[in-house]
Amino acid sequence: MLVSLSEILPEASQSKSAVACINVFGFEDALAITDVAESLNLPVIMATNKDMVDMLGVETLAGMLLPIIQRSSARICLHLDHCYEESTVYQAMHAGYSSVMFDGSQLPLADNIQRTRQVVDVAHALGVSVEGEIGSVPYDEGRDHIQSIYTEPEQAAAYASESGIDAVAVAVGNVHRLKAPGCEIDYPRLAQIESLVEIPLVIHGTSGIHEPDIIRLKQSRIAKFNVGTSLRQVIGNSLRAAMHAEPEQFDRSHFMRQIQPAVRDEIERIMLLLAEDKTDKEDTQ
Repeated sequence: MLVSLSEILPEASQSKSAVACINVFGFEDALAITDVAESLNLPVIMATNKDMVDMLGVETLAGMLLPIIQRSSARICLHLDHCYEESTVYQAMHAGYSSVMFDGSQLPLADNIQRTRQVVDVAHALGVSVEGEIGSVPYDEGRDHIQSIYTEPEQAAAYASESGIDAVAVAVGNVHRLKAPGCEIDYPRLAQIESLVEIPLVIHGTSGIHEPDIIRLKQSRIAKFNVGTSLRQVIGNSLRAAMHAEPEQFDRSHFMRQIQPAVRDEIERIMLLLAEDKTDKEDTQ
């Protein structure tokens, strides 16, 4: 079942849970995400990042992923991750994406607001949700041109209200593509942002955040956590082990079937970590 961010994030923002946004790098990932979401009866977001868009294009990605999503009983959002060009954002909307991220985080605030507002006007007319970013979440590797700028609470408030976006990504110590947890979250800054911004908040770089911090963050106004590196690590390590164990085997589909249990286990770990557990619910009663 295809949904947008505006259909699943507001509830998460007001609860002690959050929604996993998982980067997809192939149809096997998509099938595993769908299976886990259905078994856990939890919403999930499938995201395609810049690498995948550059390789395949949004039309091909939508054509591959939408049939999987549409036949699923789970609520699944097809989301275009960090995109810096409006032309690609509009192509994704018309290809069938239910959500897009226009990333103007490297722009001056006024330009970020203006350009995001233009995207929002088109997106909302098509029933598509929009995520933006204020401040700038850095990358541990690759994309060296991306700055590291902590989110200023007052700028976040202005950006959220004037751009009309449905969710805003913030930089509070989180880092993209860390291979192991190592971030230090600026909780006072996050608290200031929460007090000024009414829409759901988003954290990128979840693989680099310690689990106790993820649990604490999901109980705040953070409604969406982007995850990519930890799943790619599981896929890569599992494939190496499987190929080493069967050096005479060369069938790609054979190896992808071999690693599916490990892939599903990692997706389940992520989604359950972000879900509202029984103790959370008891605390609210």
